[in-house]
Amino acid sequence: MTERIVTSNATAAAPAAPWHLWAVGIVSLLWNAFGAYDYLMTQTRNDAYMGQFTETQLDYFYSFPTWMEAFWALGVWGAVAGSVLLLLRKRWALHAFIVSAIGLAGSTFYSYGVGNLPEELSGAGYTAFTAVIIAITLFLIWYSWSMTKKGVLR
Repeated sequence: MTERIVTSNATAAAPAAPWHLWAVGIVSLLWNAFGAYDYLMTQTRNDAYMGQFTETQLDYFYSFPTWMEAFWALGVWGAVAGSVLLLLRKRWALHAFIVSAIGLAGSTFYSYGVGNLPEELSGAGYTAFTAVIIAITLFLIWYSWSMTKKGVLR
């Protein structure tokens, strides 16, 4: 009788992390840390940080409804978690970045749809910055999906 040895892919070693995983992970963590800093300074109404804004802008920021605050939090903290999970080579990075995209979609809907965006925040610069945030978020979703599919994230 021949004994059959069964191996599992679960115990197989994951491929080595490519150099770009570390570059993307570190840069995304730094980028998303700025978003977290902005969120915390706004939520705590830090005088030194919020002093750079006009009275109209402050009124806008401080009038966010609870649902907008929730989407903003999902966007910011999902992105930070995704970056950390990417550096830890965890497949959950993809899920965290998707949560971040949902938060971004909700907060963008508020800003451009139902919120009363002040004129000084509705210019081309603000719109371009929002577009950059969306592009980076979509890239991080694609990247973490790609690294998961290649077995780099487990």
